Amino acid sequence: MTEILSPLPQPAAMSTSTGYLPIEEHGVIGDLRTVALVGTDGTIDWYCPSRFDAPSVFAALLDKERGGSFRIAPAHEGWKSRQLYFPDTNILITRFLSEEGVAEVIDFMPVMRPGDGGRDRVVRTVLGIRGELTLRVEVDPRFDYGRVEHETQLAEHGAVFRSSAGSLALSTRAPLEIRDGRAFAEVKVRPDDRLTFVLENGDGELRPRPYGEDEARGLFVDAVDFWRGWLRQCRYTGRWRETVYRSALTLKLLTYQPTGAIVAAATTSLPEQLGGERNWDYRYTWIRDAAFSLYALLRLGFTEEASAFMEWLTLRFRAPSVAT
Repeated sequence: MTEILSPLPQPAAMSTSTGYLPIEEHGVIGDLRTVALVGTDGTIDWYCPSRFDAPSVFAALLDKERGGSFRIAPAHEGWKSRQLYFPDTNILITRFLSEEGVAEVIDFMPVMRPGDGGRDRVVRTVLGIRGELTLRVEVDPRFDYGRVEHETQLAEHGAVFRSSAGSLALSTRAPLEIRDGRAFAEVKVRPDDRLTFVLENGDGELRPRPYGEDEARGLFVDAVDFWRGWLRQCRYTGRWRETVYRSALTLKLLTYQPTGAIVAAATTSLPEQLGGERNWDYRYTWIRDAAFSLYALLRLGFTEEASAFMEWLTLRFRAPSVAT
């Protein structure tokens, strides 16, 4: 990378009492329809395809054994990691460091334009930086909050996960192995090596397709252009520019583009305290929370979000039965 990266808080040790990464050790990516949470250990442990409030396929954030996840991490012990955002974007980089070498996983979701189909994609590119590092890949979806069984099949250009609740296609050049409904791979990367995994959701006819590294790089450039283009509307010029930009980008990720609604948060069932009762589903618009978000966005110059939200809210009052 030739640019200075925007750092996230550095990871602490995994909680020894629970075995789960703390929520603050996650970065977030999204496409203005839904988001995915990526842990500092390289695991996507929360992802609901197509919509914020859709049933999850990765929910290890809530249940490591039954929730499902998509992990890319070094195959050996003794490594460290840190997470960063590519400057002024919602593209997340997880960097793995060990004595053997250094590698990065670049995560993002291409933002769908108005009129695009309902298939969102998660793009994960492995990039070799220094030395030689072997990474282990494990894709373990659990459809409908882990309540629906699925079948997994190898296919040309990847693998397919099919269930009565939907399908996922994993496209990659890496050779895959299927065990117990999961897809596995081990990849060895050296400096400047690139290998991309694209996870796409859809119906039962979904198939993997070849993604060349040039196409993956093009998706990355498009994502950079989108987020930086959006940020150019910002009027803030003070000393806290990087922090303000990061906050604005996060608020934008919580906006459901087709309607303009703003969700309170991207997750559900996370109690304020372990064993506590306050574990509501936050993937809906709470007027109070949305008002705070809109106030911040308006102060920064993002007027389109406020206009779209008010139009959505007006429609709710005029026709309460209209689907959101």
